Amino acid sequence: MDLYKPLVSIIIAVYNGGDYLEGAIKSILVQEYKNYEIIIIDGGSSDNTLEIIDLYKQDIFYTISEPDNGIYSAWNKGLKVASGDWIAFLGSDDILYPHAFQSYINYITDHPNKELLEFISSRINLVNNNLEIIDTVGKAWDWPLFKRNMITWHVGCFHSKNLFAKYGLFDEDYKVSGDYELLLRPKELLQTGYLPVTTVMMRDGGVSTRLLFKAIDETYRAKVKNKIISSSISPLLIYNNKVKLFIKMFLVRIGFIEKL
Repeated sequence: MDLYKPLVSIIIAVYNGGDYLEGAIKSILVQEYKNYEIIIIDGGSSDNTLEIIDLYKQDIFYTISEPDNGIYSAWNKGLKVASGDWIAFLGSDDILYPHAFQSYINYITDHPNKELLEFISSRINLVNNNLEIIDTVGKAWDWPLFKRNMITWHVGCFHSKNLFAKYGLFDEDYKVSGDYELLLRPKELLQTGYLPVTTVMMRDGGVSTRLLFKAIDETYRAKVKNKIISSSISPLLIYNNKVKLFIKMFLVRIGFIEKL
């Protein structure tokens, strides 16, 4: 019986990410599983990002540097050139553990319905700039929970090429919640798996207040678009969530709770 060795496309979107990009690339190069291609989409960086990309050009399948319309625009560019059976996205300041790809491949190989799998998530270590672990996150996809909140963390997840063939690319009108919107499209029909293994370190640089409120707006816009909720009730739910967020932020500021 032949071993299952699908090609994995790993897409990195970067813009002025010279401080950490090399670490992200190196974490791919040391993967135990070797059948992969690296795709780097640069948004027109003005720092040393392009020098780092050039340093590793022999290891990179495809790269381009030009202005884009945000991360989902960059990811779509990567998807259009990706030839992998499975596709993963890595932040330019994230670091994969060496076992990441092999753990996913082992999981897929042993799955009774591997031909149907479209999306597989795992666990993620949130770390500070010194790579000290702050928290570990990532839950199994569950439709009743997912249609309420984004319970999976996108970094490092495996997406079948069939997912994009069936449901399309990312909607570039979204700036922070496009990954959530994409996974809402299949609704309960999404064929998922969960790997209870920590596969990646994600730097927690802190999310700005503006982005937190924008994420609420986009989340509910995605729910309306995919007919999860009606457009008439969406404004009330947005208002309610923003009030809750404001209260939590105030409680964090006065030290009553530790984090949002």
